[in-house]
Amino acid sequence: MPLTHPSSGHHSRRRHTSVNPIFTREPVGIPKDQFPADQLDADTAYQVVHDELMLDGNARLNLATFVSTWMEPQAQVLMAECFDKNMIDKDEYPATAELERRCVSMLAHLWHAPPAAAATGCSTTGSSEACMLAGLALKRQWQARQTGSGGRPNIVMGANVQVCWDKFANYWDVEPRLVPMDGDRLHLTAEEAVKYCDENTIGVVAILGSTFDGSYEPVADICAALDDLQENTGWNIPVHVDGASGAMIAPFCDPELEWDFRLDRVASINTSGHKYGLVYPGVGWVVWRDAAALPDNLVFRVNYLGGEMPTFALNFSRPGAQVAAQYYNFIRLGFDGYRRVQQTCRDVATRLAASIGELGPFELITHGDQLPVFAFTLRSDVTRYSVFDVSAALREDGWLVPAYTFPENREDLAALRVVVRNGFSHDLADRFLEDVARALARLEKQSSPARGDEAASFDHGGTRANTA
Repeated sequence: MPLTHPSSGHHSRRRHTSVNPIFTREPVGIPKDQFPADQLDADTAYQVVHDELMLDGNARLNLATFVSTWMEPQAQVLMAECFDKNMIDKDEYPATAELERRCVSMLAHLWHAPPAAAATGCSTTGSSEACMLAGLALKRQWQARQTGSGGRPNIVMGANVQVCWDKFANYWDVEPRLVPMDGDRLHLTAEEAVKYCDENTIGVVAILGSTFDGSYEPVADICAALDDLQENTGWNIPVHVDGASGAMIAPFCDPELEWDFRLDRVASINTSGHKYGLVYPGVGWVVWRDAAALPDNLVFRVNYLGGEMPTFALNFSRPGAQVAAQYYNFIRLGFDGYRRVQQTCRDVATRLAASIGELGPFELITHGDQLPVFAFTLRSDVTRYSVFDVSAALREDGWLVPAYTFPENREDLAALRVVVRNGFSHDLADRFLEDVARALARLEKQSSPARGDEAASFDHGGTRANTA
């Protein structure tokens, strides 16, 4: 449910305006916040909304978002053909349901699920819902293991997790044990993870691709440390891999990296089809290593419109368009196509990061060699402007580059972050670099140093509440 707040100038704004949306016609009066008394013709209504949306930023120049901003025309046609299909109605739309099943099976194979296991998973509206479902499964499995009254369940994760995990802990009464950052340690490590575990830990969340800097957390090391912990204490603590981005990068660019179901302790994995799955929003996926990892009492069998179907989701009705587009991408690109697209993104990211590092004022935090994402900050001797000034200056050229502070314990670290997605070419990267250099030249001419309180008044686009 969206939360809306009136702006500070709410009472002074014109709530009913005379507009001329079809520019050779008589102007018409259109109320902004209530239903018009009469109909508008389609052309007028379209032009009103179209013109309002011109005030949005250019999605292709949005270097803040991980969400796909380009798809092939054929995929867009397929999506339009499926907008009216309700994903939940599997009896009436069995072909759409079959495409979902195939996508789950393809992801299970990609992530090395046990060969004898039937692919167990589902599509979701995005990784946030997928994480909620995976967390619920972890909690139910923990409850099934309890022999006594037990204590309050907890879940261990780094302070760099996306806000959906805070929501999960809040909504389902699980204690979030957030491992803080410290010094140069900017994500969860095996040593720190086990320090926060006890007999009531339902699971450890490992992030394959931190939204703060694009770095992978060491999933294999975390699993090995939990193996040792179980040997010493008897606590069998599973791992969920939040691969919102990295689960669609690592299989193609880092095939030797063990982070998935090859590790016995990994119980479930999620990803965002609308991020590096290369689909427009919103679609996510969650896959369990086998049917035993998903408690049967979480799956509802619903008699809906003439057929019984199993369902495990927080949402019910939603369009089948994104699932059809995901299957299109899977068969259109295949393994080698995804490898080429993702490696190109990484090549652009690493080259651009190196060039940014050579400009002079910046220090790289990451280099774009894991996720095609890199973060960078200003050198300590740069005092005439801040990263927030750089972000604002780039916005003048149309680039959306988030400036933000890192979480508690490293709030002193303010950074900029660039996300390279499919469609962000080497040519665009060159243009971006030119605009950064021009912005720096303008900022260098400022007569006063950057204010120390600037970060406090800036809407940080990179905090855990807003890292999509």
